[in-house]
Amino acid sequence: MSFFQDLFSIFKKRELSFLESHKESEDVYSFLFEKEKDLTWKAGQYGLFNITHKRIKNSTKPFSIASAPSENIVKITTRISGDPSDFKKALLELKQGMKVKMSGPVGSFYLKDNSPSLLIAGGIGITPFRSILKQLEAEGKRDEKQRKLLYYDGKKSYIYKDELDEIANNTSISVSYLDSRDDLQQEMDKFNALYKNNGKYFIAGSKSMVDSISSHLQNQNISKQNIKKDSFFGIS
Repeated sequence: MSFFQDLFSIFKKRELSFLESHKESEDVYSFLFEKEKDLTWKAGQYGLFNITHKRIKNSTKPFSIASAPSENIVKITTRISGDPSDFKKALLELKQGMKVKMSGPVGSFYLKDNSPSLLIAGGIGITPFRSILKQLEAEGKRDEKQRKLLYYDGKKSYIYKDELDEIANNTSISVSYLDSRDDLQQEMDKFNALYKNNGKYFIAGSKSMVDSISSHLQNQNISKQNIKKDSFFGIS
């Protein structure tokens, strides 16, 4: 069913008006767009964003929607290096009122039930989880089964940290910040020992990290059906 929903959504394009951008950290930027009244998505999904104010090669890129459906903006967050792609240069050139096009939302990277859930973010892979956690906070769900976020970043930059800490204070969701793969594995194994295949495992980050963690979980007898993956293919 979700395949056909995605197929339908991908052909629906809408224009979004740019509002503002700001730095989240030294090389990470968020871009905020006006949200149309009829636009909604499931927290954790992504859109295909298309640059329209100038002609560039590869003018369409996928981005997780980092804002929750309950918020009144569309937010994307991305890392922009010292030698950015034409696409990211074009993002930085946006002025208030300029338009981008978005197709979607698409993807199945979202909570479907109340199962205990382990959310594993690597670096910029935190973006879909911001949406998921902000939506849970907005819905006021405090008595759910355990939801735990493991945020791994070897550089300890931890974007959205203040927001994530506030969500943890307002909900029953726990957040752990980790900078060591060994610590990350220990935390995963603790959750696995408690819930095994009664839990759901969501992983977002670089493809190598996502594949490595997925393999580790499967080696611990976690079924593929209980592992959701969102691989970020880095673009400069």
